[in-house]
Amino acid sequence: MERRYRLQKNRAFQYVYRRGQSVACRDLVLLSAPGRQKKVGFSVSKKVGKAVTRNRVKRRLRECFRPLLGDVKTGLYVIVARPSAAEATFQSLQKDVRYLLRKARAFHSQGEEGNRAQ
Repeated sequence: MERRYRLQKNRAFQYVYRRGQSVACRDLVLLSAPGRQKKVGFSVSKKVGKAVTRNRVKRRLRECFRPLLGDVKTGLYVIVARPSAAEATFQSLQKDVRYLLRKARAFHSQGEEGNRAQ
């Protein structure tokens, strides 16, 4: 995922945590807040595992989100990994990300994304 789409500043994360709406599933939580640009941040705490595990989860989540960037509305998004995300397969994380974005109504048009998912 390109750097221009990444949420990096602590202030931006705090804004999303304060103002954002959250939706959750078993392995992930998605917080979304209004914004002028499309930015995505990933939060993986030490509860998920050691550094190697946390970095693997972040890389997988970035790769799950990257193909969906064109279909997602502008705004600020933070994906928080729960400890069970460390054992989840890439395919299940992909399904979870798509499910959370659909649940948060983050896609431009629901019909268009639904066709791409299959």
